[in-house]
Amino acid sequence: MKLYSIIQQLTARSNGGSMRPTRHNHRNRIKILCTTFTFFGVALAMHAQDKPLDSLEGEKVVLDEVLVQAVRVTKEFPITFSDLDKEELTPRNLGQDVPILMNFMPAVVTTSDAGAGIGYTSMRVRGSDATRVNVTINGVPYNDAESQGTFWVNLPDFASSTQSLQLQRGVGTSTNGAGAFGASLNMLTDAFSPEAYARISSSIGSFSTLRNNVKFSTGLINDHFEFSGRLSRVTSDGYIDRATSELDGYFLQGAYKDDNTFVKALLFGGHEVTYQAWYGTPLARIENDTDGVEQYIINNGFSEEEAENLRNSDRRYNYYTYDNEVDDYKQDHFQLHWYETWNSNWNTHLAVHYTRGRGFFEQFRNDDDFDTYGFEPIMVNGDLVENTDLIRRRWLDNDFYGTIFSATYNNDNLELIMGGGYNEYKGDHFGEIIWAEYAVNSQINDRYYDDTSTKTDFNIYTKVNYTLTDQWSLFGDVQYRGVSYEANGDDTGLVDDSFNFFNPKAGITFDLNRNNNFYLSYARANREPNRNDYESGSPKPEKLNDFELGWRYVSPSFQLNTNVYYMRYKDQLVLTGELNDVGAPLRSNVGDSYRLGLEIDANVRLSSVFQWKPNIALSDNRNVDFFFERDGVLQNLGNTHIAYSPQLIAGNIISYQPNANFQVSLLSKFVGKQYMGNVDSESSVLDSYTQTDFNVQYTINTNSFVKSIVLSGLVNNVFDADIVSNGYFYTYDDNWSNPGSVTTIEGAGFYPQAGINFLLGATVNF
Repeated sequence: MKLYSIIQQLTARSNGGSMRPTRHNHRNRIKILCTTFTFFGVALAMHAQDKPLDSLEGEKVVLDEVLVQAVRVTKEFPITFSDLDKEELTPRNLGQDVPILMNFMPAVVTTSDAGAGIGYTSMRVRGSDATRVNVTINGVPYNDAESQGTFWVNLPDFASSTQSLQLQRGVGTSTNGAGAFGASLNMLTDAFSPEAYARISSSIGSFSTLRNNVKFSTGLINDHFEFSGRLSRVTSDGYIDRATSELDGYFLQGAYKDDNTFVKALLFGGHEVTYQAWYGTPLARIENDTDGVEQYIINNGFSEEEAENLRNSDRRYNYYTYDNEVDDYKQDHFQLHWYETWNSNWNTHLAVHYTRGRGFFEQFRNDDDFDTYGFEPIMVNGDLVENTDLIRRRWLDNDFYGTIFSATYNNDNLELIMGGGYNEYKGDHFGEIIWAEYAVNSQINDRYYDDTSTKTDFNIYTKVNYTLTDQWSLFGDVQYRGVSYEANGDDTGLVDDSFNFFNPKAGITFDLNRNNNFYLSYARANREPNRNDYESGSPKPEKLNDFELGWRYVSPSFQLNTNVYYMRYKDQLVLTGELNDVGAPLRSNVGDSYRLGLEIDANVRLSSVFQWKPNIALSDNRNVDFFFERDGVLQNLGNTHIAYSPQLIAGNIISYQPNANFQVSLLSKFVGKQYMGNVDSESSVLDSYTQTDFNVQYTINTNSFVKSIVLSGLVNNVFDADIVSNGYFYTYDDNWSNPGSVTTIEGAGFYPQAGINFLLGATVNF
């Protein structure tokens, strides 16, 4: 009954706190309970057949890793993947967001709105943006249910509570949450600590960046319990003018273990206030082209104040000048995990989760039309007024909750994983006017739109990895996913769709010898459109067939991973390059498209003190027979490049570590030319760039109350390169300048990144 009470409280909270069940909520509670009790029934049946073992003799099980066992893979699986653990993250973890710390992984491209890696940051993998990268935290879905994006700004300093992460490129294995169309990223939070500790970390850097956090663990209490936590605050002025960030984060966990049981409860989240910088910088301003700046002012109809702001700025230009043009959002996550070892073959994992999010985007609007807000025209000094300056807030208030579960069977030749999850999202979207110059029929905080949405997501999967011989093994993975999505869109019936997806995967692995491993796999993925897609038209769900062929070589001093892939899409929702009025990227279905690529990464021990980690990704990413209407004429442009998909991405890390206390690394990243649209326009080009960073860490061991002091330094963009890592591109038809003819106009904005900048940090361990 305790579990039912938890679920009842979670579903009640999502219904405004009322315990009165609606028909919809009652139906969903029954689904959750049926799924949960069925899972318990299977587990108890196994428990009844075999007495639990008092210990796992002959095996070492890292307790926390079982939380992601169902969604992670090893080299015995025919999946393309890369791992990144705390040891590699820590030297560079000085306050920047998770995507920036992943920058040097294969096929990854990262960017930052504010230009310094703090605030709104994002990444793309194989050219696929955040809406197409499935992210889980301890196996629990993290992607926003409606936009499908991942907003790392809501989890400040989260890398400080991350034990490890695994990035599976391509479709990967079945997991919870939305389907993966570029990659799956699963993160494991801080591990259970048997030893007590406390630590204080501080870092300072360019652009008034300051990060402070405090972490602690009680260690093992009475051989069973551990409690730990973290409090963080990160502030930065940003590289872009006024692109400030004020970020508060926390992480608390309690764990219980005995010989066969591991239970972990987590509460984590954050509060972010970031000044907006998504409008970008015109190319003329980046290149200091005075004539181009004046033409940009004319083309965009800037007011005199806006024009002066642009003229007086440089590549750090920010269009926004209103004091409180901020995004203000809070997000809190609760997870409860129960892992049980029933006997030498069976173990199970059950989790319930709840996420609460709420906040707003405040925006000054100049000379907006009354019709947008339901205002009636008014007479002012004898003139009819139908437009006004105003300040509005666009709110999100949402709840996301559900359960995930898995059962794993292992013997000498077979690994069988059965699992799934049920998740529900409820979101309110509403807009308030907090000030208007003219508005006779309006009151403060009047809502000019008020939408609600509900999305349910159920999936169940079975994975099998079977060892045929000492050399050959087979992999099979089937998933059913059912999605129901409703959104009223201000009572206009924006979305009312249901989807049933069947996603099979299969592969084979061949171990030539103890050093060489080959694999071949096929995976099918289906994915539903997001809210912005529906707001832009009548989108179709997208389909993907992913073929992967790989070779891995492993020896004590040299590891090599190489793979080729072919990803064939139908109705892919590609980024158009355009943004909506709150800076979210827009997408559109294309008929046929593909991504074909080669990826190579290695880890080379050059000597006892030098280590080299290079990687390279070569790809061809194309829309097949792409049509575009230019100057009023529909044209077949042939096979055009898919937006934001560079053909060459290369990373490199060289480390020097003469002893356990000192490490120096030189890190570099090259990203080739890419287009921000799908029409191969030169106006949409992002030039190639190279970034080089320098990282150093030194540990001072002491024999006192203070166990050690760790000093870290990071110099980003050592060679002060002019990097523009992201942008947007749009077109519109001008049919008024020259009546009777149509001229297609192109425009673009760019996101410059900081030149040479630094972060310095110190961590005191007690």
